[in-house]
Amino acid sequence: MGSPLELETAFHLGPVPISRPVATTWALMAFLIIASALSTRRLSLRPGNVQALLELIVDTLDSQIRDTMRVDPAPYRALFGAIFLFILLANWSALLPGVEPPTARLETDAALALVVFAATIYHGLRTQGVWGYLKTFAEPSLFMVPLNLVEQITRTFSLFVRLFGNVMSGVFVVGIVLSLAGLLVPIPLMALDLLTGAVQAYIFATLAMVFTAAAIAPERETQPSDGAQNGSD
Repeated sequence: MGSPLELETAFHLGPVPISRPVATTWALMAFLIIASALSTRRLSLRPGNVQALLELIVDTLDSQIRDTMRVDPAPYRALFGAIFLFILLANWSALLPGVEPPTARLETDAALALVVFAATIYHGLRTQGVWGYLKTFAEPSLFMVPLNLVEQITRTFSLFVRLFGNVMSGVFVVGIVLSLAGLLVPIPLMALDLLTGAVQAYIFATLAMVFTAAAIAPERETQPSDGAQNGSD
């Protein structure tokens, strides 16, 4: 593997060179789109194995959004579900021969962090309006505006640095052991890499939920708690 700042061209789209991380990203996106279309085209009231698995994934995602954000998960399900599944597949693609995971590249992780950054602003404006969202930067006092603005930038930076560091370190370790010890010895490390990839996808998606929840705090506070809902039933 070369430098994480050096991009290797996979092919050219006309005069435009397409790097290997971009090509892998497109392939993963195409796989997710096709798999989603094929698995949801024949939904029924009596689900089969595939539909039951999909419903379990959606229910688990909805539960995580409710527990983390205390809101109706419907407006946020597609965003966080797509982020989690893409990062999960991107991390696991490292186990395919000759494939470098896109998440081991700074530009991919930075793009994912910018998506989260834009989503927090969008949902903050959607739920609170322009003035209401801008007022959150002056909490608890007007003197906190510069610090709150810096926090918006630093937490976005921390998102992609954390993901990049963990994925890149795993790829390096497996690659070094593979080159020194042969094919069979690194298998336990590759299994550990699967677990690490899933954990990193979960952490990134959960942090995205936390940051979005902070941007829609007034809406979140108006939602009834689970205990209140149970008491009113």
